[in-house]
Amino acid sequence: GTGYFYIPGTETCLKIGGYVRYELGFGPDAYNPDGAIEANNESDWDSFARVQLDITAKSDTELGTLTGLASLRWEAGADTTFNDNTNTVYINEAYIQLGGFKVGRYYNPWDKGINGESDWNSAAGPASTTRMNSVGYFYTGDAFSAGVQLDELSRAGGQELGLEGIVTAKFGSVAFDLLGAYDFGAEEGAIRALLSAPVGPGTLQALAVYSTGPGDTYGNAYYNRGEWALAASYAFKATDRLTITPGGTYVWSAEAIGDDWGGDDAWRAGVTIDYTIVPGFVAKVTANYNDTPVNEFWDGFVRLDRTF
Repeated sequence: GTGYFYIPGTETCLKIGGYVRYELGFGPDAYNPDGAIEANNESDWDSFARVQLDITAKSDTELGTLTGLASLRWEAGADTTFNDNTNTVYINEAYIQLGGFKVGRYYNPWDKGINGESDWNSAAGPASTTRMNSVGYFYTGDAFSAGVQLDELSRAGGQELGLEGIVTAKFGSVAFDLLGAYDFGAEEGAIRALLSAPVGPGTLQALAVYSTGPGDTYGNAYYNRGEWALAASYAFKATDRLTITPGGTYVWSAEAIGDDWGGDDAWRAGVTIDYTIVPGFVAKVTANYNDTPVNEFWDGFVRLDRTF
């Protein structure tokens, strides 16, 4: 494929890619929503820099394509003083895939949201990750795809598991996803439906989520923002370089009352602008207003990416 080259003397193709990012964010305790390092950041803005390096190896076998991905990130600047030159280095993704079989650390199906930056499509707080150590099998067809995977959901009290299943159907240019998951540690689950369709000069997307409960101290790993949620966005393709995407999310019963949902609702609305300055250099600006049972606030960011 594009960007791959053969390693001399082997049948393995290699691709090296990634990006360099600078991002300036704003909002309450920017990049530090829990206020854990208040001495370094009590302000409502902060910035950071990131380098992501992706190395992908592929080869053809009698059992299908064998793929290995190593994706690494280096970050500096968020919640640090100006004279602190320490860096945060971590694995973004590291997985092996043979045909439909996939194992390692990678983004799970809950990471797939809708266009823009205004959707609450996955869990928050201690459960706010869609990148887990998992093993799964995924079938990909032209009009129908499906997959199932087990996630390791480690907690302080011991090892737990999560189970996910997804089906995707395409009807011409219209796509529909149905995703279900169960967190055995929290003994709670969630279901999400996502619809995407071209409308006029852009793409209309919507998703709906049902969560059985908030879960334990760590939260329902798949959705712990409320009992029901509905999100939508419209990505308007203004020019070849400019896309404007308004969007929003509404969550019903957004408070954990014991081991059940209740209390006030929550909502979020905003707009995201994506602009390609030159090929390989893109800018993204987003601003959102948030109304939650705890507080009301604005947040967003200005992001510059040099991709390669």
